[in-house]
Amino acid sequence: MTNKNPMFYVKLFMTTFIVLGFLFTINKSVANPSDSAPTAAVSSQKEPVLIIHTAQGQIKVELDVENAPATAQNFLSYAKEGYYNGTLFHRVIDGFMIQGGGFLPGMKEKPVSMPPIKNEGSKCGKNKRGTLAMARTSDPHSATSQFFINVTDNDFLDFQSETSQGWGYCAFGHVIEGMDVVDKIKAVPTTIVGGYQDVPVNDVSIDRVDIIKN
Repeated sequence: MTNKNPMFYVKLFMTTFIVLGFLFTINKSVANPSDSAPTAAVSSQKEPVLIIHTAQGQIKVELDVENAPATAQNFLSYAKEGYYNGTLFHRVIDGFMIQGGGFLPGMKEKPVSMPPIKNEGSKCGKNKRGTLAMARTSDPHSATSQFFINVTDNDFLDFQSETSQGWGYCAFGHVIEGMDVVDKIKAVPTTIVGGYQDVPVNDVSIDRVDIIKN
Protein backbone atom coordinates (compact mmCIF):
# COMPACT_ATOMS: atom_id res chain seq x y z
CA MET A 1 0.00 0.00 0.00
CA THR A 2 1.42 3.40 -0.94
CA ASN A 3 1.22 6.34 1.46
CA LYS A 4 0.99 9.57 -0.57
CA ASN A 5 1.45 11.86 2.44
CA PRO A 6 4.97 13.46 2.09
CA MET A 7 5.27 13.69 5.89
CA PHE A 8 5.19 9.91 6.04
CA TYR A 9 8.53 9.73 4.27
CA VAL A 10 10.02 12.52 6.39
CA LYS A 11 9.03 10.68 9.56
CA LEU A 12 10.35 7.40 8.15
CA PHE A 13 13.69 9.02 7.29
CA MET A 14 14.01 10.62 10.73
CA THR A 15 13.19 7.35 12.50
CA THR A 16 15.82 5.48 10.46
CA PHE A 17 18.40 8.21 11.15
CA ILE A 18 17.79 8.08 14.90
CA VAL A 19 18.04 4.28 15.00
CA LEU A 20 21.28 4.27 13.01
CA GLY A 21 22.70 7.00 15.24
CA PHE A 22 21.86 4.96 18.33
CA LEU A 23 23.57 1.88 16.93
CA PHE A 24 26.66 3.95 16.08
CA THR A 25 26.80 5.23 19.65
CA ILE A 26 26.68 1.69 21.02
CA ASN A 27 29.42 0.56 18.66
CA LYS A 28 31.58 3.56 19.55
CA SER A 29 31.25 2.91 23.26
CA VAL A 30 32.36 -0.68 22.76
CA ALA A 31 35.34 0.37 20.64
CA ASN A 32 36.42 2.96 23.19
CA PRO A 33 35.91 1.43 26.65
CA SER A 34 35.94 3.63 29.74
CA ASP A 35 38.97 3.76 31.99
CA SER A 36 37.16 1.50 34.45
CA ALA A 37 36.95 -1.39 31.97
CA PRO A 38 39.07 -4.48 32.67
CA THR A 39 42.56 -4.45 31.19
CA ALA A 40 43.75 -7.54 29.34
CA ALA A 41 47.39 -7.99 30.29
CA VAL A 42 49.64 -10.86 29.28
CA SER A 43 52.80 -11.93 31.06
CA SER A 44 55.90 -12.40 28.92
CA GLN A 45 56.99 -15.26 31.23
CA LYS A 46 60.53 -13.83 31.03
CA GLU A 47 60.50 -10.64 33.07
CA PRO A 48 60.46 -10.13 36.88
CA VAL A 49 57.05 -10.43 38.55
CA LEU A 50 56.11 -8.85 41.87
CA ILE A 51 53.00 -8.65 44.05
CA ILE A 52 52.07 -5.34 45.67
CA HIS A 53 50.04 -6.19 48.77
CA THR A 54 47.65 -3.35 49.59
CA ALA A 55 44.81 -2.70 52.01
CA GLN A 56 42.41 -3.27 49.07
CA GLY A 57 43.99 -6.47 47.75
CA GLN A 58 46.88 -7.72 45.66
CA ILE A 59 48.27 -6.17 42.48
CA LYS A 60 50.54 -8.45 40.45
CA VAL A 61 52.93 -6.59 38.15
CA GLU A 62 55.52 -7.55 35.58
CA LEU A 63 58.52 -5.30 34.98
CA ASP A 64 60.03 -4.42 31.60
CA VAL A 65 63.74 -4.99 32.13
CA GLU A 66 64.31 -5.30 28.39
CA ASN A 67 63.24 -1.74 27.56
CA ALA A 68 63.75 0.01 30.90
CA PRO A 69 66.60 -1.87 32.62
CA ALA A 70 67.77 0.83 35.04
CA THR A 71 64.23 1.81 36.03
CA ALA A 72 63.08 -1.77 36.55
CA GLN A 73 66.20 -2.60 38.56
CA ASN A 74 65.65 0.48 40.70
CA PHE A 75 62.14 -0.70 41.58
CA LEU A 76 63.41 -4.22 42.26
CA SER A 77 66.11 -2.89 44.58
CA TYR A 78 63.63 -0.89 46.64
CA ALA A 79 61.35 -3.94 46.81
CA LYS A 80 64.20 -6.23 47.89
CA GLU A 81 65.20 -4.01 50.79
CA GLY A 82 61.60 -3.78 51.99
CA TYR A 83 61.47 -0.04 51.43
CA TYR A 84 57.84 -0.05 50.29
CA ASN A 85 56.58 -1.92 53.36
CA GLY A 86 54.18 0.32 55.26
CA THR A 87 54.16 3.14 52.71
CA LEU A 88 51.00 4.54 51.12
CA PHE A 89 49.26 5.18 47.87
CA HIS A 90 49.28 8.82 48.91
CA ARG A 91 47.99 10.51 45.74
CA VAL A 92 44.88 9.21 44.00
CA ILE A 93 43.18 10.87 41.02
CA ASP A 94 40.30 8.99 39.40
CA GLY A 95 40.60 9.13 35.63
CA PHE A 96 44.37 9.61 35.85
CA MET A 97 46.55 7.51 38.16
CA ILE A 98 47.32 6.26 41.68
CA GLN A 99 50.74 7.17 43.12
CA GLY A 100 52.66 5.63 45.98
CA GLY A 101 55.99 4.51 47.39
CA GLY A 102 57.26 7.59 49.19
CA PHE A 103 55.08 8.51 52.17
CA LEU A 104 54.24 6.91 55.50
CA PRO A 105 50.95 7.29 57.42
CA GLY A 106 50.34 10.89 58.43
CA MET A 107 51.88 11.99 55.10
CA LYS A 108 55.37 11.71 56.53
CA GLU A 109 57.85 11.58 53.66
CA LYS A 110 60.14 8.55 53.78
CA PRO A 111 63.83 9.22 53.02
CA VAL A 112 65.08 7.40 49.93
CA SER A 113 68.01 5.04 50.11
CA MET A 114 69.37 5.32 46.56
CA PRO A 115 70.29 8.17 44.21
CA PRO A 116 67.93 9.33 41.42
CA ILE A 117 67.96 7.42 38.15
CA LYS A 118 68.30 8.53 34.56
CA ASN A 119 65.02 8.87 32.71
CA GLU A 120 64.63 6.01 30.19
CA GLY A 121 61.52 7.53 28.62
CA SER A 122 63.02 7.50 25.12
CA LYS A 123 63.05 3.70 24.98
CA CYS A 124 60.50 2.48 27.53
CA GLY A 125 56.83 1.65 27.08
CA LYS A 126 53.85 3.98 26.76
CA ASN A 127 51.69 5.24 29.62
CA LYS A 128 48.69 3.05 28.86
CA ARG A 129 46.06 1.92 31.34
CA GLY A 130 47.54 -0.58 33.77
CA THR A 131 51.19 0.43 33.28
CA LEU A 132 53.60 1.35 36.08
CA ALA A 133 55.63 4.52 35.63
CA MET A 134 58.08 6.52 37.71
CA ALA A 135 56.99 9.68 39.50
CA ARG A 136 59.48 12.54 39.60
CA THR A 137 59.89 16.28 40.07
CA SER A 138 60.21 18.78 37.21
CA ASP A 139 63.76 17.46 36.76
CA PRO A 140 63.42 14.66 34.15
CA HIS A 141 66.13 12.61 35.89
CA SER A 142 64.92 12.86 39.49
CA ALA A 143 62.93 9.62 39.93
CA THR A 144 63.74 7.63 43.07
CA SER A 145 61.24 5.38 44.86
CA GLN A 146 57.84 6.82 43.96
CA PHE A 147 55.82 5.21 41.19
CA PHE A 148 52.30 5.38 39.83
CA ILE A 149 49.85 3.11 38.05
CA ASN A 150 47.96 4.62 35.13
CA VAL A 151 44.20 4.05 35.42
CA THR A 152 43.57 5.26 31.87
CA ASP A 153 45.66 5.87 28.73
CA ASN A 154 47.79 8.93 29.54
CA ASP A 155 49.56 9.48 26.24
CA PHE A 156 50.52 13.04 27.19
CA LEU A 157 52.96 11.54 29.72
CA ASP A 158 54.94 9.73 27.00
CA PHE A 159 58.40 10.72 25.78
CA GLN A 160 58.46 13.41 23.09
CA SER A 161 62.02 14.73 23.03
CA GLU A 162 65.17 15.02 25.13
CA THR A 163 64.16 18.37 26.59
CA SER A 164 63.03 19.34 30.09
CA GLN A 165 59.41 19.35 28.92
CA GLY A 166 59.64 16.41 26.57
CA TRP A 167 61.23 13.54 28.53
CA GLY A 168 57.91 12.30 29.86
CA TYR A 169 57.49 9.59 32.49
CA CYS A 170 59.08 6.19 32.03
CA ALA A 171 56.62 3.27 32.02
CA PHE A 172 58.64 0.29 33.23
CA GLY A 173 56.04 -2.43 33.83
CA HIS A 174 52.37 -3.34 33.76
CA VAL A 175 49.69 -4.95 35.87
CA ILE A 176 49.00 -8.58 34.91
CA GLU A 177 46.49 -9.28 37.70
CA GLY A 178 44.59 -7.01 40.06
CA MET A 179 43.33 -4.10 37.96
CA ASP A 180 40.09 -4.50 39.91
CA VAL A 181 42.11 -3.58 43.01
CA VAL A 182 43.61 -0.58 41.21
CA ASP A 183 40.10 0.51 40.25
CA LYS A 184 38.98 0.23 43.89
CA ILE A 185 41.85 2.45 44.95
CA LYS A 186 41.26 5.07 42.25
CA ALA A 187 37.69 5.51 43.51
CA VAL A 188 38.45 6.22 47.18
CA PRO A 189 37.48 9.66 48.53
CA THR A 190 40.37 12.12 48.83
CA THR A 191 41.17 15.32 50.69
CA ILE A 192 43.99 17.81 51.34
CA VAL A 193 46.50 16.99 54.07
CA GLY A 194 49.23 19.42 55.05
CA GLY A 195 49.23 21.08 51.66
CA TYR A 196 49.20 17.77 49.75
CA GLN A 197 46.22 17.34 47.43
CA ASP A 198 44.38 14.16 46.38
CA VAL A 199 45.30 12.29 49.57
CA PRO A 200 42.97 9.38 50.41
CA VAL A 201 40.73 10.16 53.39
CA ASN A 202 41.50 6.69 54.76
CA ASP A 203 45.04 5.38 54.33
CA VAL A 204 45.59 3.07 51.36
CA SER A 205 48.59 1.17 52.66
CA ILE A 206 51.18 -0.84 50.79
CA ASP A 207 51.78 -3.63 53.27
CA ARG A 208 54.71 -5.08 51.36
CA VAL A 209 56.02 -5.86 47.86
CA ASP A 210 57.04 -9.46 47.22
CA ILE A 211 59.27 -10.55 44.35
CA ILE A 212 57.86 -13.86 43.13
CA LYS A 213 59.96 -14.20 39.96
CA ASN A 214 63.25 -12.41 39.40
